[in-house]
Amino acid sequence: MPINLAHESGSLVERDLFEPEHDAYRDSVRRFVEAELQPHHQQWEKDGIVPREVWLKAGAMGMLCPSVPEEYGGIGADYLYSVVMIEEITRANVTGPGFMVHSEMVAPYILAWGSEELKHQWLPRMVTGEAIGALGMTEPGAGSDAKAIRTRAELQDGEYVINGQKTYISNGQHCDVLVLACKTDPAAGAKGVSLIAVEADQPGFGRGRNLDKIGLKAQDTSELFFADVRAPLNNRLGEEGKGFAMLMTKLAQERLTIGVKGMAACEAAIRWTVDYVQERELFGQKLGDMQNTRFNLAQLAAEVSQGRVLVDWGIRRFLAGKLSAVDASKIKLLITELNGRVVDQCLQYFGGYGYMTEYPISQAYVDARISRIAGGANEVMRQIIARDLFRT
Repeated sequence: MPINLAHESGSLVERDLFEPEHDAYRDSVRRFVEAELQPHHQQWEKDGIVPREVWLKAGAMGMLCPSVPEEYGGIGADYLYSVVMIEEITRANVTGPGFMVHSEMVAPYILAWGSEELKHQWLPRMVTGEAIGALGMTEPGAGSDAKAIRTRAELQDGEYVINGQKTYISNGQHCDVLVLACKTDPAAGAKGVSLIAVEADQPGFGRGRNLDKIGLKAQDTSELFFADVRAPLNNRLGEEGKGFAMLMTKLAQERLTIGVKGMAACEAAIRWTVDYVQERELFGQKLGDMQNTRFNLAQLAAEVSQGRVLVDWGIRRFLAGKLSAVDASKIKLLITELNGRVVDQCLQYFGGYGYMTEYPISQAYVDARISRIAGGANEVMRQIIARDLFRT
């Protein structure tokens, strides 16, 4: 029978998604995060990168690519294991390790459309953390509109020769393999986009600077350059020209995952704030005893509980193979907007302390901003929803 993990997961409502094995996994992940990630995260924020040995440790305890089947080195777990990992890292305010991109955005493409050779080459090493994955979509002139990419892949003598540039690539400094969106037929628009697994040790591949961001400072984010970089034909994922359709398929999972992360961030922010206002004194009384404080936090808690129901509904739909692109866009839009509002209002209760970087609410505030851009800007989410709403 399902068990209630509302307390364990930090949720404000009861949840019946999880089984005892998910509970045990959550305990293991939480211990790992508290012992191996939290104590070092402030230094990683200063360094702008998480050491590679952290990836190896995470791989050893099963935090990377849990959904990869056993035949490719994984444990073949369901998506709820990924949910647990994302929630626990977010709950702890550990935003540096790019595990979510690696496990939930890169590995699924290789697993779904890679050749058997490619899957055996990369997935076992991604599971252990020996190889780090990145997703190469965004370019200086093409962000949420993947059809506008200009990176070119020309087929020559059974190999793709790739030229172009990507930017804002998470895990860019560390990545060993990229799922790269390229134009194989520039005249064909969306039908000219293909996905190719590119190995970072190939001649002509270059990493630019580690970009300085307002948030997610411990997560390396880079410009990447391709000058006659070669990739064998076997490294193409699926059929040539089908890359845009593949991106649209997997973006639903990415957007749900962003919603999972945003929901955990909301719940954590409210928990920190409730704890703080019960200690903070103002005008001779506790800040948490003031009606305005209690009513505002009660309103946020109600909205977050509403968001939790939506996200958990989306998780169920995804597990059943029924989460549509439109529903994923609704989840991503609503939860990331809520996340921004929650951290902003919660920071206000911390006063000047909330503006200091040593307080978790300040990091959560700046880290939340990217969620309304990543995975497709929220304006694009509205366009997707509106197109479905007004279709004829």
